[in-house]
This record gives sequence, C-alpha cells and structure tokens, in this order.
Amino acid sequence: MRITVTPDTFKLAQVFTISRGSRTEAKVLTVRISDGAHEGWGECVPYARYNETLDSVTEEILSLPGDVTRQALFDLLPAGAARNAVDCALWDLEAKRTGKRVWELAGLKAPGPEITAYTLSLAEPAEMQAQAAKHAHRPLLKIKLGTPDDMPRLEAVRAGAPKSRIIIDANEGWSAGVYADLAPHLVRLGVGLVEQPLPAGEDEALIGMERPVPVCADESAHDRASLPGLRGKYDVVNIKLDKTGGLTEALALKAAALAEGYEVMVGCMVGSSLAMAPATLVAQGAVVTDLDGPLLLAEDRDRPLLFDEAGVHPPTAALWG
Repeated sequence: MRITVTPDTFKLAQVFTISRGSRTEAKVLTVRISDGAHEGWGECVPYARYNETLDSVTEEILSLPGDVTRQALFDLLPAGAARNAVDCALWDLEAKRTGKRVWELAGLKAPGPEITAYTLSLAEPAEMQAQAAKHAHRPLLKIKLGTPDDMPRLEAVRAGAPKSRIIIDANEGWSAGVYADLAPHLVRLGVGLVEQPLPAGEDEALIGMERPVPVCADESAHDRASLPGLRGKYDVVNIKLDKTGGLTEALALKAAALAEGYEVMVGCMVGSSLAMAPATLVAQGAVVTDLDGPLLLAEDRDRPLLFDEAGVHPPTAALWG
C-alpha cells in the first residue's frame, strides 16, 4: 500500500477566536492510502495545544510501514492527529474494498442526522450579541469564553438568542474562583453544559466543587486511558477524533465512558467535512454534538456534509466511508 500526506488550507468565513488565540484559516493534513485498486482518505488537524505541527504529524504518518493495519496502528502511533487521519483512511479504504459502509463494518446501526452546536467566537460583548442574534434561529449555540470578565459576554449572548440552548467552552481559561462565581449565573441564564472550565493540570479543584450544570472534560480527556483521571471532576466526556487517534478508539472510548456513567459529547477541531464525516458515527445518541467545523469555513471539500434543520447528516459514500 502507498501512504501520501498533503497539507491543505481552508479559509474561514470569519476570524475565529478562543481564549488561546485567533485564526483566519484551518490548516489540515489529508492522508490517502492506496492499495493500487482502491483509495481511502482521512483528515486530521494538528493542534499546537498538544505539541503537534503539520511537519511533526506528517513525519509520524510517513514513518508507518506501507502495510499498516488498524490493529497494528494502535501500537505504532500514540493517540493524536496522526493516528486519527490514518485510522479513518483505513476505514474508508476497507469500505471501498468491500462495498459496505463503515457503520456496517463497525457493527453500528445506520446513522441519522444529529442537531449540532454552532460556535460563537470569543469577542467583545456587543459583537457576541450580534453574532448570537444572527444565529438565534439555531437550536444550540456554543459560546467560546475563558477570560476573567465573561459575565457580560454570557449576558449578551443570551439577550441576542433568547430561545437557543447554550453551552460554554472556556478552553481552560478560568480559575476555580472564576468558575465558582459564574456557576449560579449559568443556571439563571439556562446554560446546559460547561466544557473544560479549568486547565487540565489544575482540574483537581473540581473535586467536591458544586457543579450546578454538567461539566465536560475536553483537554483533560483524550482516550480510554484518560478516564480514571476524570472521576469526581466531570459529568461528560468530549470525544474528538484528533484526540482519540481515530474512529476506532473514539468508538471504544464512547462505550467505556457510557459504561462508567458519563454522558458523551462529540466535538471537533476546525476542519472540513472530511474530518467530521467519521465523527458523525460516534455522535449518534450523544448528549451534545458539536460538529460545526464546516459551517465555520468559507470553503469545503467536494460533496460536503449536509447541514439542515435536522442537524448534521452522515456522509455520503462519495465523501467518506
């Protein structure tokens, strides 16, 4: 088999800002695996938060033997972006070889659409209120926060979108004190979930702390090995394929998290429809689906995912799987 890696850049529809910085484009890696008759592909988003770069992830992928299998891949690469793209490409290749959809190969039920969150970028309150008003027709809005002065932003978004469900992603930007001060107001403003309020290395402070709305582990949760460290701190686990290292581990993490009593959220980095396609299978029945990456882009893959009032739909075979 032949493995190739291509860097691709997708322009964003507008500047996207979180507590760690801003961007105007999504830089991804596209992996193609060919056996000479069929070709499977996958996408990953190297993430600086996890010390990944386009070059380092490319090097990891190209270090693999040409005859790599999904089973061998688990031992050859750690959880992360490199393994994700290869794992998803191997699933797609197997689907093309067998003429079956990936969910059939994985023993899953045929997937359907799932309502997805739409993310509002971190900005000044007036701008966030305008963003919220523009997207107030959407049933679920996700707010990027993570500063010591987020209360006006939260109030502004609720004013702009009074009927939408709201979830918050602090991206590790709060202290325990800031979170404790904000918690009662989250209930008042109808917030349904808070993602990663504290830095991953400082989340011991969540043990014993009152959690009036569910708290979701994002940067603190990568794969099944992360689960023991979440006990007593979190109520929900955010599964992202770029963290788990692919669809294979994402499905295993979902099963393990549910078995341990957690609810499951399925999220994404900012990538194209190709990156979201396998995640739609994991998102089936999740308490929150956050696969809006393509909605934030000014351009996307050919034959992109369908987004409509029913949510994000599973991919057609022409895209992936």
